[in-house]
Amino acid sequence: MTRAPVTPQRNGTPGPMVSVVLPMRNEARGLDRLFARLAPALDGLDLPYEIITVDDGSTDDTLARLKAFRGEVAHLKVVTLSRNFGKEIAVTAGLARTTGDVVVVMDSDLQHPPESIPALLAPWRDQDYDLVYARRKNLDRGGLLRNAFSKAFYKAFDVMSDIRVDRETGDFTAIDRLVVDAFLAMPERNRFNRGLFAWAGFRTTTVDVVMEERHVGTSQWGFVKLMRLAIAAITSFGTLPLKIWAVIGSLISATALVYGAYVLVKTLLFGADVPGYPSLMVATMFFAGVQLIGLGIIGEYLGHVFSEVKRRPLYFVREAIGFDTPPATTAHTPGITVEEPARHGN
Repeated sequence: MTRAPVTPQRNGTPGPMVSVVLPMRNEARGLDRLFARLAPALDGLDLPYEIITVDDGSTDDTLARLKAFRGEVAHLKVVTLSRNFGKEIAVTAGLARTTGDVVVVMDSDLQHPPESIPALLAPWRDQDYDLVYARRKNLDRGGLLRNAFSKAFYKAFDVMSDIRVDRETGDFTAIDRLVVDAFLAMPERNRFNRGLFAWAGFRTTTVDVVMEERHVGTSQWGFVKLMRLAIAAITSFGTLPLKIWAVIGSLISATALVYGAYVLVKTLLFGADVPGYPSLMVATMFFAGVQLIGLGIIGEYLGHVFSEVKRRPLYFVREAIGFDTPPATTAHTPGITVEEPARHGN
């Protein structure tokens, strides 16, 4: 695949279009700082660009402030979801509205420095990579427990799935249009975006980026949300948990048969002992626990199936401002981004 020229031709023909997708929820206090840094970084590219913000059900005045910034920030567009659908879905909604040859996805809290966008675009431009991840040089996930959980998740994911996801990378990414279209063609509802990108198998590389601390607000990713995402990721990209449980069940059954044979032989040779109620209760509770865990794992997979067969849209858009055309996905993947009648404006 041949890339478009990286710099605008001086006869007036623009170079490749750059789209920036910013999912956000309750980020009103940080918008001044965000656009004060993002707009100059994009202007410095000397390329046409668009900024697509996705308000994922904010409960503060994020939406009102985004509308106000449209008079100050060039090429700013706003998508408002009907409720909070979660970051993975918000990113999908933003990608569906992009028109650029390359799309940069980044957080809105400035932990992803806008000044690093040119470094992300360089491998896409010069080395023909389809997907460029920012690799965190100063990896800090916020505490001992969170770091331990993160390491455990990525190890489990590597073992239980057929794809690999780099732990030191995140959502700060430059994505070629070819990859965006492939991503939007995947209709599943339980989405782990980085896993979907990895599954697609396009040429991928990383660029070292020093991440920053959040300046205002608090993270939307609590432990419970992270746990849900981890479970969804593991069960969406592999069936090893089901296979493991089949092995565990076989081992327990074999152990029970061996123990039963031992008891039978012992009874025939030496007679029956007085029943031991404590050991019986322990064994009963143990096997009941094993069965419930197994049912829980099966239930998680059945939940995915139930979610998929309902064929509900991924999200609904309440308002879309600054767009001249409907989202691209309605053209080739009908049904996954069905929206409420959107109000298109300039």
